[in-house]
Amino acid sequence: MSPPTLPTPPSSTLTPEPLTRASFASFGTAIIPPLPRTQTTPPTPLSSHPKHDLVPPPVAANQLSALKYSPISPLLNNYPGQCPSGVREEARMTMFSCFPRELRIVYGSESESGSGNGRGSGSERRVFDVGILERHPFTTQTFTPLDLSSSSEKEEETYYLVIVAPTLHNQTATATTETGSTTSIRDPPDLSRIRAFVAGGGQAVTYGAGTWHAPMVVIGKRRVDFVVVQFVNGVAEEDCQEVCFGEGVVVDLTGGSNGGVKAKL
Repeated sequence: MSPPTLPTPPSSTLTPEPLTRASFASFGTAIIPPLPRTQTTPPTPLSSHPKHDLVPPPVAANQLSALKYSPISPLLNNYPGQCPSGVREEARMTMFSCFPRELRIVYGSESESGSGNGRGSGSERRVFDVGILERHPFTTQTFTPLDLSSSSEKEEETYYLVIVAPTLHNQTATATTETGSTTSIRDPPDLSRIRAFVAGGGQAVTYGAGTWHAPMVVIGKRRVDFVVVQFVNGVAEEDCQEVCFGEGVVVDLTGGSNGGVKAKL
């Protein structure tokens, strides 16, 4: 069954931002290595380690050949005592093989929600249409990319978008089902404040429990495999809630392979 559809939001064009710990903190955790990729030996003394907000100080590990940062991201389980069914949950590790998304071409004289078929005057833009959001109300969900370069310099480098929206807590919204009836969405997404972040292979991301987000969006020429860690109990409406909405919200990816911004890797 298709997800219920919220009223079409006002048209908006999102400019993707670099994914940083601070910019993503209200939606979850951006997991970014605290040391530069070029560093091949531990900081000596350890007290000279660069300090980062939202990153725990490291301790030496593995016979002094490694640094351990813990906890680097939460693994939150709110199923016990909160999910209506009472069905027990389990921790689960899954792999998602995500293929490149098809982008829509928009020309200068066309609106973001137009068909994009005619060649209007003005510059050509590549956009991704955001039409669905989901959330996992009782669990965090961590996506870690495998075999994806952490470089953000190559024009054709594959990357992924992290698209999120704030939750309207303690509110309800009316949506339409595929049969034409109406249903209420509790704690719906705030479609007026959707944001998009650019992430590369040197970054993982944890969505906070209940955070509305788009399914993973890979941009480029190759598939990206993600290892995903979360809790599940097998009750569909408790594991994942989805909503659709009409045309109008797009991510503008003009300006290079990463939308004109560099991921903070």
